Amino acid sequence: MTGRPRAFDLDERLECAMRVFWRHGYEGTALSDLTAAMGINRPSLYAAYGNKEALFGLCLDHYHRGPARHVHEALAAPTARAVAERLLRGTVEVVTRPEGPGCLLVHGALATGPGSAAVRADATARRARSRARLRQRLEQAADTGDLPPGTDPAALADYLSTLTYGLAVQAADGTPAPHLLRTAEYALRVWPA
Repeated sequence: MTGRPRAFDLDERLECAMRVFWRHGYEGTALSDLTAAMGINRPSLYAAYGNKEALFGLCLDHYHRGPARHVHEALAAPTARAVAERLLRGTVEVVTRPEGPGCLLVHGALATGPGSAAVRADATARRARSRARLRQRLEQAADTGDLPPGTDPAALADYLSTLTYGLAVQAADGTPAPHLLRTAEYALRVWPA
Protein backbone atom coordinates (compact mmCIF):
# COMPACT_ATOMS: atom_id res chain seq x y z
CA MET A 1 0.00 0.00 0.00
CA THR A 2 1.40 3.39 -0.95
CA GLY A 3 0.82 6.63 0.91
CA ARG A 4 -0.90 9.67 -0.43
CA PRO A 5 1.14 11.77 -2.83
CA ARG A 6 2.56 14.99 -1.41
CA ALA A 7 0.29 17.97 -1.80
CA PHE A 8 3.13 20.48 -1.73
CA ASP A 9 6.26 21.36 -3.68
CA LEU A 10 9.40 20.33 -1.76
CA ASP A 11 11.61 23.13 -3.13
CA GLU A 12 9.03 25.84 -2.48
CA ARG A 13 8.68 24.73 1.15
CA LEU A 14 12.45 24.45 1.46
CA GLU A 15 12.73 28.08 0.33
CA CYS A 16 10.27 29.06 3.07
CA ALA A 17 12.24 27.15 5.70
CA MET A 18 15.51 28.68 4.49
CA ARG A 19 14.10 32.18 4.96
CA VAL A 20 13.04 31.39 8.54
CA PHE A 21 16.46 29.97 9.43
CA TRP A 22 18.14 32.93 7.69
CA ARG A 23 16.15 35.39 9.76
CA HIS A 24 16.32 33.63 13.14
CA GLY A 25 19.26 31.22 13.00
CA TYR A 26 19.16 27.52 13.79
CA GLU A 27 18.54 27.79 17.51
CA GLY A 28 16.25 30.79 17.21
CA THR A 29 13.91 28.83 14.95
CA ALA A 30 11.27 26.61 16.51
CA LEU A 31 9.57 23.76 14.69
CA SER A 32 6.32 25.72 14.98
CA ASP A 33 8.00 28.62 13.12
CA LEU A 34 9.01 26.24 10.35
CA THR A 35 5.65 24.50 10.01
CA ALA A 36 3.82 27.84 9.99
CA ALA A 37 6.11 29.33 7.32
CA MET A 38 6.10 26.15 5.25
CA GLY A 39 2.36 25.63 5.53
CA ILE A 40 2.72 21.99 6.56
CA ASN A 41 2.30 20.00 9.77
CA ARG A 42 5.10 18.34 11.75
CA PRO A 43 4.52 14.82 10.44
CA SER A 44 4.75 16.14 6.87
CA LEU A 45 7.92 18.06 7.70
CA TYR A 46 9.54 14.96 9.20
CA ALA A 47 8.40 12.74 6.34
CA ALA A 48 9.68 15.10 3.64
CA TYR A 49 12.84 16.56 5.20
CA GLY A 50 13.77 14.59 8.32
CA ASN A 51 14.33 16.38 11.59
CA LYS A 52 15.18 20.06 12.17
CA GLU A 53 18.92 19.41 11.85
CA ALA A 54 18.48 17.61 8.52
CA LEU A 55 16.17 20.37 7.28
CA PHE A 56 18.78 22.99 8.19
CA GLY A 57 21.41 21.10 6.18
CA LEU A 58 19.05 20.98 3.20
CA CYS A 59 18.44 24.70 3.61
CA LEU A 60 22.19 25.38 3.56
CA ASP A 61 22.44 23.38 0.31
CA HIS A 62 19.49 25.35 -1.10
CA TYR A 63 21.10 28.62 0.02
CA HIS A 64 24.30 27.80 -1.89
CA ARG A 65 22.41 26.82 -5.03
CA GLY A 66 20.23 29.93 -4.80
CA PRO A 67 21.03 33.20 -3.03
CA ALA A 68 24.72 32.39 -2.46
CA ARG A 69 25.42 30.85 -5.88
CA HIS A 70 27.80 33.76 -6.54
CA VAL A 71 30.43 31.87 -4.50
CA HIS A 72 30.49 29.01 -7.02
CA GLU A 73 30.19 31.42 -9.95
CA ALA A 74 33.12 33.48 -8.66
CA LEU A 75 35.44 30.48 -8.80
CA ALA A 76 34.76 30.18 -12.54
CA ALA A 77 35.82 33.78 -13.23
CA PRO A 78 38.72 34.09 -15.70
CA THR A 79 41.17 35.92 -13.41
CA ALA A 80 41.96 35.94 -9.72
CA ARG A 81 40.91 39.59 -9.49
CA ALA A 82 37.60 38.75 -11.18
CA VAL A 83 37.16 35.92 -8.64
CA ALA A 84 37.64 38.42 -5.80
CA GLU A 85 35.39 41.02 -7.41
CA ARG A 86 32.52 38.58 -7.99
CA LEU A 87 32.92 37.10 -4.51
CA LEU A 88 32.93 40.46 -2.70
CA ARG A 89 30.19 42.17 -4.70
CA GLY A 90 28.04 39.05 -4.65
CA THR A 91 28.47 38.78 -0.90
CA VAL A 92 27.30 42.36 -0.39
CA GLU A 93 24.29 41.67 -2.59
CA VAL A 94 23.33 38.54 -0.63
CA VAL A 95 23.96 39.77 2.90
CA THR A 96 21.91 42.92 2.41
CA ARG A 97 18.81 41.12 1.09
CA PRO A 98 15.56 41.48 3.04
CA GLU A 99 15.70 37.77 3.98
CA GLY A 100 18.79 38.40 6.09
CA PRO A 101 20.52 40.57 6.64
CA GLY A 102 23.66 38.55 6.94
CA CYS A 103 24.73 35.13 5.76
CA LEU A 104 22.82 31.95 6.54
CA LEU A 105 26.05 29.95 6.75
CA VAL A 106 27.69 32.44 9.13
CA HIS A 107 24.77 33.44 11.33
CA GLY A 108 22.58 30.39 11.01
CA ALA A 109 24.68 28.10 13.19
CA LEU A 110 27.44 30.24 14.66
CA ALA A 111 25.71 30.90 17.98
CA THR A 112 24.56 27.46 19.04
CA GLY A 113 24.63 25.60 22.32
CA PRO A 114 26.00 22.15 23.15
CA GLY A 115 22.85 20.45 21.85
CA SER A 116 23.54 21.81 18.37
CA ALA A 117 27.21 20.84 18.12
CA ALA A 118 26.57 18.77 14.97
CA VAL A 119 24.94 21.73 13.23
CA ARG A 120 27.81 24.02 14.20
CA ALA A 121 30.37 21.41 13.05
CA ASP A 122 28.60 21.03 9.70
CA ALA A 123 28.61 24.80 9.14
CA THR A 124 32.29 24.98 10.12
CA ALA A 125 33.12 22.18 7.68
CA ARG A 126 31.18 23.90 4.91
CA ARG A 127 33.08 27.15 5.47
CA ALA A 128 36.38 25.24 5.46
CA ARG A 129 35.50 23.53 2.17
CA SER A 130 34.59 26.87 0.64
CA ARG A 131 37.89 28.39 1.78
CA ALA A 132 39.79 25.36 0.39
CA ARG A 133 38.10 25.73 -3.02
CA LEU A 134 38.99 29.41 -3.05
CA ARG A 135 42.59 28.60 -2.11
CA GLN A 136 42.80 26.02 -4.93
CA ARG A 137 41.48 28.57 -7.43
CA LEU A 138 44.03 31.15 -6.29
CA GLU A 139 46.82 28.54 -6.41
CA GLN A 140 45.81 27.89 -10.00
CA ALA A 141 46.02 31.64 -10.67
CA ALA A 142 49.49 31.77 -9.11
CA ASP A 143 50.65 28.78 -11.17
CA THR A 144 49.54 30.45 -14.42
CA GLY A 145 51.14 33.80 -13.59
CA ASP A 146 47.80 35.52 -12.96
CA LEU A 147 49.04 36.57 -9.52
CA PRO A 148 52.40 38.29 -8.95
CA PRO A 149 55.36 36.11 -7.92
CA GLY A 150 55.55 35.75 -4.16
CA THR A 151 51.80 36.01 -3.63
CA ASP A 152 50.63 33.51 -1.02
CA PRO A 153 47.39 31.99 -2.37
CA ALA A 154 46.48 30.45 1.00
CA ALA A 155 46.87 33.79 2.81
CA LEU A 156 44.93 35.54 0.04
CA ALA A 157 42.11 32.97 0.32
CA ASP A 158 42.02 33.48 4.10
CA TYR A 159 41.93 37.25 3.56
CA LEU A 160 39.00 37.04 1.14
CA SER A 161 37.12 34.58 3.35
CA THR A 162 37.60 36.75 6.41
CA LEU A 163 36.49 39.81 4.47
CA THR A 164 33.33 38.14 3.14
CA TYR A 165 32.36 36.87 6.58
CA GLY A 166 33.09 40.30 8.03
CA LEU A 167 30.83 41.89 5.44
CA ALA A 168 28.10 39.47 6.54
CA VAL A 169 28.54 40.42 10.19
CA GLN A 170 28.46 44.13 9.37
CA ALA A 171 25.29 43.63 7.31
CA ALA A 172 23.68 41.83 10.24
CA ASP A 173 24.58 44.88 12.35
CA GLY A 174 22.66 47.07 9.91
CA THR A 175 25.51 48.49 7.83
CA PRO A 176 23.98 49.58 4.50
CA ALA A 177 25.02 48.10 1.17
CA PRO A 178 26.80 51.25 -0.11
CA HIS A 179 29.12 51.21 2.91
CA LEU A 180 29.85 47.51 2.45
CA LEU A 181 30.52 48.05 -1.26
CA ARG A 182 32.99 50.78 -0.35
CA THR A 183 34.85 48.24 1.80
CA ALA A 184 34.79 45.70 -1.05
CA GLU A 185 36.08 48.33 -3.50
CA TYR A 186 38.93 49.18 -1.15
CA ALA A 187 39.92 45.52 -0.95
CA LEU A 188 39.96 45.36 -4.75
CA ARG A 189 42.16 48.49 -4.94
CA VAL A 190 44.80 46.82 -2.80
CA TRP A 191 44.57 43.52 -4.70
CA PRO A 192 48.01 42.13 -5.68
CA ALA A 193 48.97 43.47 -9.10
